[in-house]
This record gives sequence, structure tokens and C-alpha cells, in this order.
Amino acid sequence: MGWGLKTFKCSFLIWSLFFIGLSYSENFDFEKAPKFKFVKEATLAPPILYYDYIIIGGGTCGCPLAATLSQGARVLVLERGGSPYTNPEKINIYNFVSALSDISPSAFAQQFISRDGVLNARARVLGGGSVLNAGFYSRASLRYIMESGWNETLAKIAYKWVEKKVAFKPTLLQWQAAVKDALLEVGVLPYNGFTLDHLYGTKIGATIFDKDGNRHTAADLLEYADPRRISVYVHATVHKILFRYNIERRRPQAYGVIFKDALGKMHKAYLGKRPKNEIIVSAGALGSPQILMLSGIGPASHLKAHGIKVVLDQPLVGKGMADNPMNVLVVPSPLPVEVSLIQTVGVTKFGSFIETASGLSIGHSWAERLQGIFEFVSNQSGKPSSVMYPPETKEESVGDTIRSLSNPILRGGVILEKIIGPRSTGHLELVTTNPNDNPSVTFNYFKDPEDLKKCVLGMKTIIDVINSKSFSKFRFKNMPVEALIDLMYHIPMNLRPKHASPTLSLEQYCIDTVLTIWHYHGGCQVGKVVDLNYRVLGVDALRVIDGSTFYRSPGTNPQATVMMLGRYMGEKILRKRYFPGKK
Repeated sequence: MGWGLKTFKCSFLIWSLFFIGLSYSENFDFEKAPKFKFVKEATLAPPILYYDYIIIGGGTCGCPLAATLSQGARVLVLERGGSPYTNPEKINIYNFVSALSDISPSAFAQQFISRDGVLNARARVLGGGSVLNAGFYSRASLRYIMESGWNETLAKIAYKWVEKKVAFKPTLLQWQAAVKDALLEVGVLPYNGFTLDHLYGTKIGATIFDKDGNRHTAADLLEYADPRRISVYVHATVHKILFRYNIERRRPQAYGVIFKDALGKMHKAYLGKRPKNEIIVSAGALGSPQILMLSGIGPASHLKAHGIKVVLDQPLVGKGMADNPMNVLVVPSPLPVEVSLIQTVGVTKFGSFIETASGLSIGHSWAERLQGIFEFVSNQSGKPSSVMYPPETKEESVGDTIRSLSNPILRGGVILEKIIGPRSTGHLELVTTNPNDNPSVTFNYFKDPEDLKKCVLGMKTIIDVINSKSFSKFRFKNMPVEALIDLMYHIPMNLRPKHASPTLSLEQYCIDTVLTIWHYHGGCQVGKVVDLNYRVLGVDALRVIDGSTFYRSPGTNPQATVMMLGRYMGEKILRKRYFPGKK
């Protein structure tokens, strides 16, 4: 598609508007319906396609990246999962737990278990993790932005571009308000009110759920796309990136991909002949290092062991994998509670974030399991226990708690802590050469003692919150916190060994009951696998742009920054494409 002088001048004006936060696409009457005509099943794709940019992964970063690039180039998005718009009820706030724990072949979440014995999930849907997460929206700190090498002004403009579509101010009801007041009571200060900024103290953040509980995901950012220049194929699983040897540059150059549709038919997509055309991997912290390895970029010995031809021996692909550990307490309530996901957050100065959710729909099977577990814990005889009930109130307290846990809608909530960073890291390896199979991943939770210290301080803060006057109306008066800790020890939270004892330490509690908060990252880190512009080192025409490039998770939830990064880098790539001399 050629660009004449008139178009060039027009585009220059458009790029000027970008700097003051206006969007090119808003000048067009693009389709705003939730189901886009340019989103199609991969079975409808032709055998061979040609585009300026091929994006592998239509996730939290891939969607805003594609929408932005389509404003100046022809873009192909290949997403291995389906569309979230086929069943909107499936992803609303009331179905949060069921969507995340779905194990059916068409589920938006693909379950996996890390080598650490922690149950986890990866997104398999257009919109990525934003289709499955708890919805909290908060920007990264200014320090994080500066350390990442991003322009502060342009990053803020990119955040605002995202927020126009997906960020909402939540209505704070009883449970969330009580936790907010309790955090302030126990010293998580100051109170910062409602804010999108990452600040020390207690705050109310934004959410991607609207007032009716409908989820707005990164896929909604495709509303910004130019439908004349973008094609999105779902259930399109990329098997490998194709490379040829660039004689002049003396290095491999990406020029296409092979992908399979839902019926098993193979398709090929190639880059057009323009020199700045690129393939961009945006498949997430598990998917991006996995597809690089399957394509021949990774540790040579590991690739050869799987029969993969080595394109580039890059031992750092799959390294630096990290997952922010989460530890929780379930708190049954004597009072009815609202359905809420993350709204109130305490950002401590010791490096732990305190968050809460309430009224979750856990389903009949989990309700029965929780009820049975608590009955078992409460009725143990002849065994040492850390639970010390006042004898005259044990029967009443246990009965109240069992009743609160017997409903498929949890009457109560969870209070959790997540540590910053983390400092502990692990690695990712292939198990098979099938891109639909999960790779093997080890996160090494709490391997670094500093992470464990942060968890202990976070759990102490949660205990203080539960024992506070501000939270007292949501506590069974005769149930000590020790009983809640004992309850957690008997819930099958993970596959790790338990070390319950009357003298249980919070250090051991953190290690034994660790969960994921689904904020894992790394595997294609900046400076190791990609450069500051996210170009894969040692290879031409290939970038990785997503959370796999991060060294630590931004803010209290990474989704805002991952979406921002898609917009930010999309603009930057187009500026370099059409105005190479412009900074």
C-alpha cells in the first residue's frame, strides 16, 4: 500500500496530535460493536497471507499494539484462543472464579502447575489475562517508568488512551470500606483516596468492571483499530517463526510464521517486502519464550535435545522467570457481604501489597469442600492444634463458621498479600515441541530470604487488619485468627508439603500455603534477550513486546502497564517507520 505526499503530510499531522493525547482512529467512524468484523476464525484464513506486521498473541499487550500499528500499516494478529465476545456472561464479575478455574478444552484459562507445586493458569483468549483477572487497574510508579527507559510524558498519554476504554471508578461498599478503614487504623498511611497512581499508603484503584459487573478487556482496545488494515484470527496456533540468513547483516532475519487452525490445517503468513516490516511476539511470559525456543532461538543444547534446529544460541531465553507470591486468609463473615474484587489496596513501605475481595461465587463443590475441611479441623481430637478456642464458645463459633462456608456464594471474603518484585527467579524449559502444551516452569518462590521477610510482614499486617476495630463487624467474635490460619492449612491450596504444628511460624505459613496472583513475568528480559526497543538481540525483523520482558511486576497489578506498553511501543514503531529521524 503506497503512501503519497498528501498522505505523508496528513500522517505527520496525525503524529503531532498523538503527542497531545488525541487518537487518529477517533476521526473515523469505525465499528464500535463488541464483535468486530475483522475478528475471524482461523479456519477462514487463506493458505498464504502477507502483512506489514505479524503479531503472535492477541493478549493484554498484543491487542493495543495491533490497534495502534493498524493506524499506519497492515497488521495480522494470530491468537491461539477464542473470542471473549462469544459469551460475555462467562467473564463478568460474578463468574470470576468459575472462568479462572474452567478446565474444559475451550476454556479461556489453560491450567498448569509449576515445578514448585503451585497451581497456576495462563490465558488462552483474545484479550489475554485481562479476560480472567480480578480487574484491578493501577499504573506503574514513576520510578518503574524511568527505570524501564520509557518517556514519562508519552507513557502517561498511552495510559490515558487505554483508560478511555477500560478503566472505571468502583463503588466502594461495606467490605471494601471496612478493609480500607482497617488498613489506615493499623498504620498503612496516608490515605490517597481514589487514584490511578502507585503511591505508598492506602488507596482505591480503578477496575475494568463497569457498574453492572461487565468486564472490559484489552480486546476492547481493538475499537481503536482501523478495520481496513487489520485482520485478527482466533484459534490460530503459531507453530514456529520462519528465518532466513541475511548475508549483508550476517545474522538471521524473521520473514514469516506457520500457524494451524482449529481443524488442523496449516497456514503461512509472510512479511511484505518493505524493509521495516516485522514479526512481534506478544504471547505472554510463558508463550513468548516458548515460541522463541520452538522457532530455534534459545539454549542450543536444550533445543537440540528436542530435535529443534538452532537458529541462534541464546542461553538467556526462558531465564529470569518470576511470579509474585500470594498468601491469603479466608475470613467468614457473620454479615452478608457484597460481591467485590480488588478495589482497596494497602501499599506498604516494606514491600508488600494488601488487597481484598468478597462474596466470591465458589460453587457448590468448593462450598461443600470448605465446610467439610472446617468441620474436620474443628473436631480433631488427640492432635496438637494451633487453634485455641475459648471452651465455652467453640461450638457456637464453629457452627456459625460452617454455615457461612456452606453457601456457593462465599459469605465473607479473602484478604491477601502480594510481595513486590520478587527477587527470587527461576527458569522455563520446553517439555514437548507442541505449542499447545505447557512448558515446564520453575519460579523458586521465596528462594531469596528478602522475599520471605516481606511475606511475613504482609501476613502480620493482614492479622492486624482482621483484629482491628474497623473490621470487627465482619468477624465472628469468638473465632481467633489462629483458627483461620489452621483452616488455610487444611484447604488444598497447592501441591507443596505442609508443616503444620502448634508452633507454626509465619515464615513456614508463607512457604507452605503460597499461591500465584498470576503476575508472572520474565523469560525474554530487556538487555538479555531483547534491547531497549524490544528487538530480539542477534536477529533482524523480530521483537518481543509483553510482560516476558519485565524484571519485576509493575505496581500492584501489571495489566495497566502491559496495555500501556502495547500502545506506547506501537506509536514508537510507527514513528520510526515513517519519520526515522524524529526522536
